[in-house]
Amino acid sequence: MKHWVVPSLLAVVMWGVVGLFQKIGANRVSEASLLVWLMLGSVLLLPWLFATTDLQDLNFADVLVAWLAGTTNGLGLWFLFLSFRNGAKASVAIPLTALNPLLTVLLAVAFLKERLTVLQYLGVALALLSGVLLSWESEKVERG
Repeated sequence: MKHWVVPSLLAVVMWGVVGLFQKIGANRVSEASLLVWLMLGSVLLLPWLFATTDLQDLNFADVLVAWLAGTTNGLGLWFLFLSFRNGAKASVAIPLTALNPLLTVLLAVAFLKERLTVLQYLGVALALLSGVLLSWESEKVERG
């Protein structure tokens, strides 16, 4: 087994559980408050991160990229929480927002000159179809 598989599966488990906590939290507090408490929860990891990371090798570009990644991640979370506040179901919004790698694929092809195979393009198309199917909600027709 490849060395990256187990950590990837653990990330899936963590993100699967966090979606439940995010929806429960969004039902109780504002999206801004939930984001603040989520970030504070991340701060609890700082002692371990500082102990296992060498920050001396970072240059300005490294810090800027990390800051942009953190900022866009935080904004994405805020928009997810706002969607919960506006009535989104966790069972729909979490999988739908989990399609974000599709944008990453497009950006990687455009800016990093990465190339996809035909099979990978088929995977992208199927993921887009899954997003449409997940978010499709039929209108309830009242009969009078």
